[in-house]
Amino acid sequence: MKAKASVIAQKLLNLYRQEHVIFGGWAAVNRVFVEEADQDVLRELRELPTGKNLIRHIENLRSGKTPMDTIERELLPYGGMMAETIATVPLTAEEWSELESGIDSFTTDQAGLERIQQLNVVKKFGDQWLVAIRAALSERPDLLEKWSVINKTYRAYYLWKVASDMLNQPLSERARAQLQVDMPEYETYLPMFGDAGTELLEKLRSFITTMPPVDDSGNDGLNY
Repeated sequence: MKAKASVIAQKLLNLYRQEHVIFGGWAAVNRVFVEEADQDVLRELRELPTGKNLIRHIENLRSGKTPMDTIERELLPYGGMMAETIATVPLTAEEWSELESGIDSFTTDQAGLERIQQLNVVKKFGDQWLVAIRAALSERPDLLEKWSVINKTYRAYYLWKVASDMLNQPLSERARAQLQVDMPEYETYLPMFGDAGTELLEKLRSFITTMPPVDDSGNDGLNY
């Protein structure tokens, strides 16, 4: 069942406002904007605060004026204040050395992720380490490209865990709808695990269509 246009519009606006803390940044949320903003959703966005800016951004993406991994500065949410705040993260010479060495030796597996997360320069940022390091690397495109591989690897393992956990519990109607919305991301990342990832992806697709949903009428909307 397709979600109401008003629900999707609010979801897109939330993504727009929270891009600075979303894994993958603009490259991730822009894809969602383009895929989900049909005419009904755009009409709903026009009635929401800052929705008109998001509409302009979506139009820029669809026309090719704005690349899929960025946004025009004048359309940044909060006037760009959040992006500027994150981008001013300072690193010492010692931290730069540690970070560069860690990135250069990264391997695309669980052990590689664990080694990156144990770096002192990474641990200092807590849960925001992916976003903060990406911002710090904005002046180092050579390292930023390598960091994107780390970002994708982390996201792949995260989604693997989420998908595995989901298959082991009853699926509410709300969770089923969210899974349908998120399916393009699972289809992007799970194949990175080869045959095991493809098998897990097929289980998710089957889970949507065959598992009877549990009654979540008492859910407060905060949990699945």
